[in-house]
Amino acid sequence: MHPAPSIIFFTTLSGAGYGLLALFGLLGPVLGLTPSDSGIRYTALLAAFGLIGAGLACSTLHLQHPMRAWRGFSQWRSSWLSREAVLALLVFVPGLPFAWGWGVAGEAGGLWAVLGLLTALLAIATLFCTGMIYACLKPVRAWHHPLTAPLYVLFGLASGAAWAFPAIAPWAGPTAATSLAIVAICLLALAWAVKVMQWMHLADAPSTTTPGTATGLDALTGPGGYVRELIPPHTQETWLLREMAWRIGRKHALKLRLIAVIGGLAVPAMLMASAMTLQGTTALILGLAAAAAVQLGVTIERWLFFAEAKHMVALYYGAETA
Repeated sequence: MHPAPSIIFFTTLSGAGYGLLALFGLLGPVLGLTPSDSGIRYTALLAAFGLIGAGLACSTLHLQHPMRAWRGFSQWRSSWLSREAVLALLVFVPGLPFAWGWGVAGEAGGLWAVLGLLTALLAIATLFCTGMIYACLKPVRAWHHPLTAPLYVLFGLASGAAWAFPAIAPWAGPTAATSLAIVAICLLALAWAVKVMQWMHLADAPSTTTPGTATGLDALTGPGGYVRELIPPHTQETWLLREMAWRIGRKHALKLRLIAVIGGLAVPAMLMASAMTLQGTTALILGLAAAAAVQLGVTIERWLFFAEAKHMVALYYGAETA
């Protein structure tokens, strides 16, 4: 599938924002971990809502008629995309009061804890719906996988934790910095471990869908038979070939996978480990570098998620498997 930059930036930026908001809802009022400095809380919430806003803005760039986007909210009973759109806005119902109570008033219990928990649950549900938009598509084998939706949630939480580190740790003391670094590194390690498992599973269980099985003609060819097209459907490239049968070389894909894991896990883990005992500007610079590395790694992973996927329609245009 041809990777659309707007979709990649939407899913990675808003994913980090909703993941960060979910962590604040869980680690803040629910667990009583509220920074005493209001400036820290403002910065943390600004990072969360800024990432969400940037992601939602990117989501409109791939719409041919953005003014009709409101229609996407009407099919929530059957469409995961519509459910995602509804939840993406519904999260602000408890999220904005929670932001005021936790971020402005510095409250950590009672009603604010309930609002924090609701915000976290809705943010996680939004990430899950984003993953299910792709996981429910049976014609795309690489997407129709049981780990697709959980990975969207894990990468959202992990990248959100990476952004929480520079927003809070440099000013909150070594204990909070260490705790945030451990949470972020553990979430990153879990997300990338699950992603590697998905890559391995897709490689070890190659597709059995071929032109023969798609047309039913394999039953007529006998053992060792092979079904192929006599002539191509057309003589020049079309939209379907550009979007549904886009190809990336396996050699390049393996290199990008390695870069994604190193940039999205190894580099930020080392940077956050180095910044745990530091404070102020130095810790902030290291924390921002770690968050940027995570964002780069997740962006490459998301690009590969689209680039390596192949729609079954590619069988009609000469692909051997899909």
